[in-house]
Amino acid sequence: MHLEIVTPEKSLYSGEVELVQLPGKNGSFEILKNHAPIVSTLKKGTIKLKPVGGDEIFFEVNGGVVECKKNVISVLADK
Repeated sequence: MHLEIVTPEKSLYSGEVELVQLPGKNGSFEILKNHAPIVSTLKKGTIKLKPVGGDEIFFEVNGGVVECKKNVISVLADK
């Protein structure tokens, strides 16, 4: 899956990942390969991602929006 995390100021991450855990408004959730299309708002919290073949990476966000479609995940975050 390809993940893009951007804020109004800069791009925080761009690359291939195995999983992404996000702080959804209605609770934390994960996106794995071949996830159904989704659009969700995010609350303040931590985004956890696991790059392909790498160690977990964490980003703190103050909210935002995520869209997942056809194994492409776009996060527009308030930092």
